[in-house]
Amino acid sequence: MSRYQRMMSITLQCQRFHNAAGCLKSKTGTEHRWLERHLKDPFVKAAKQHNYRCRSAFKLLEIDDKHKVLRPGFSVIDCGAAPGAWSQVAVQRVNALGTDPNVPVGFVLGVDLLHISPLKGAVFLSNADITDPVTLKKIQELLPTEKADVILSDMAPNATGIRELDHQKLINLCFSLLDMSKSILRPSGTILCKFWDGREARLLQNRLLEHFPYVRTIKPQSSRKDSAEVYYLAKLYHDGVKCQKH
Repeated sequence: MSRYQRMMSITLQCQRFHNAAGCLKSKTGTEHRWLERHLKDPFVKAAKQHNYRCRSAFKLLEIDDKHKVLRPGFSVIDCGAAPGAWSQVAVQRVNALGTDPNVPVGFVLGVDLLHISPLKGAVFLSNADITDPVTLKKIQELLPTEKADVILSDMAPNATGIRELDHQKLINLCFSLLDMSKSILRPSGTILCKFWDGREARLLQNRLLEHFPYVRTIKPQSSRKDSAEVYYLAKLYHDGVKCQKH
């Protein structure tokens, strides 16, 4: 179990017994600080108020409000989907439930190594490795037209605590997404992927620029200030020669 998963488990225990103060007393210093910050986080509180599965929903909402990544009728793949907050946002934004009869109905497919609880309007592949060719084949079978308009990725490997190693592991996952896009991302499609800032970030950016004329670095306001996470937004996919950044 990763440190993040352990911390979330602690948080759920505290919420279950409605005794966060008592739970805090029983934890180590690191756990105490993490949980105290988590319980005071305004985005955690907002997520509960709006019935989002976790605070990360607000990162995607913020990015989409500004950059218009999701549109009604789009087919979306949510990589690293658990617990499903980004899929919740995608279902709303692409009209996957057909709530608005005046716009096209979209499709949302979430994939994760972990179990993802069912969500109305989304299809989930739980316990599935996004880098496995078997998973890619399943994705192609499930997509309405075998191609997606948008690939979202908020996924991250279990942290080792070694910054450079963790950075490299996440960059490699992003490379896997880019390789996968050759099979399942339609022309002019979009990738939004999280990475941890570090020396390989420019290499990833250059690889994206080989297939996307528009690549932008985004740090959402809803991302914690002390977090190294950043996002690359790459638009207008094409499988051709390297193009210049706009």
